[in-house]
Amino acid sequence: MKGCLRMKISEVAELTGLSVSTIRYYEKSGLCPFIQRGTDGKRRFSKTDADWLELLASLRATRMPMSEMRIFADLYASGDATIPKRKAALLAHRQSLEARQAELERCRTILDQKLQKYDEITKDRI
Repeated sequence: MKGCLRMKISEVAELTGLSVSTIRYYEKSGLCPFIQRGTDGKRRFSKTDADWLELLASLRATRMPMSEMRIFADLYASGDATIPKRKAALLAHRQSLEARQAELERCRTILDQKLQKYDEITKDRI
């Protein structure tokens, strides 16, 4: 079947930028219960699996709590009927990111002002 290429865990780790241990952790945590195994018992990942892992990595990098990630993964595993709930979860997460981004920008402005003040103070000393 086209598009169903099965990759080893090391290959999907390289493709996604995740460590092998992180991929195993995500699977053990119930975030990837659909990963297939070959006759040798080793994990075999599809492109869809790799895309899912990249999404999980993105959610984690943006500090989505593992409990919310599990809820999202459960919704995903339940099929297309849960798309509205999944979309709502991602929209809520994006809103929290936007709020964090605004707070970080406010903090950067304060730091830039302080750095400029230090430059003004030390300019005469150089």
